Amino acid sequence: MLGKLATFLRMCGYDAVYALDRGLEADDRILALSRAEGRTLLTRDRGLAARTDDSVLVTARDPVEQLRELRRADFRLELPDRPVRCSRCNGVVRAVDGESSTPEYAPDAAETHVCRCRDCEQCFWKGSHWADVAETLAEL
Repeated sequence: MLGKLATFLRMCGYDAVYALDRGLEADDRILALSRAEGRTLLTRDRGLAARTDDSVLVTARDPVEQLRELRRADFRLELPDRPVRCSRCNGVVRAVDGESSTPEYAPDAAETHVCRCRDCEQCFWKGSHWADVAETLAEL
């Protein structure tokens, strides 16, 4: 229920697990994962949030409003200088060497700083999407 929010958090450098990415839907399994990995649980489910002290109940449906709620809960919401986490799978990204090839959809690493996820191999760079997210965060 918070997939877009997870993407924003990952772009801000947070290690943000999205339960459905791990095939988890049952509350008990989500809570167990959160506890086992020492995570803060973000949820729109009041009952689930009430079952742990380390949770944030997100009430908004709109991702931008959700970000506002997190900002009020003292989450640091700003983009790092360079991508740190994969917005798709949450893996750590590493810089692509300027001599290495990039997929057709990505710019040339010799001309633009490009990062690649070490897990899913998705490439990232500070393009128009990065600018759009920066603008959204600045308006919170």
